[in-house]
Amino acid sequence: QVQLTEFGGGEVQAGAALTLSCTSSGRTFEHYASAWFRQAPGKEREFVAATARNGQSARYSEFAKNRFLVDTNGARDAVLLHMSNLKPEDSAIYYCATTRDLSDSPSGSASSYSYWGQGTRVTVSS
Repeated sequence: QVQLTEFGGGEVQAGAALTLSCTSSGRTFEHYASAWFRQAPGKEREFVAATARNGQSARYSEFAKNRFLVDTNGARDAVLLHMSNLKPEDSAIYYCATTRDLSDSPSGSASSYSYWGQGTRVTVSS
């Protein structure tokens, strides 16, 4: 069983930048697809960004384009989500996910991912 843990959440002011990280127990992210999703109170879980091929391939939701960047670290043992110009509507619990099997596709569908972290809360205040 792969366990994912998210780090980096917190409360920031609008316009600030924040970087989230996701680490895995017992397995690197190399050759797998990984993604970030988020869920705000009263809303459905939504796709944020995904990466595959050691960060060479990526997919972003429309709201994440130009503001968010998904990446992996050099050792390929962490998936990062760099967020900038944060807005109050970005407030949510952010979840990291990764595939069980090998994948070259940065899928935006939650059904593509088998392992999920417990989430880290991001609060953006005005």
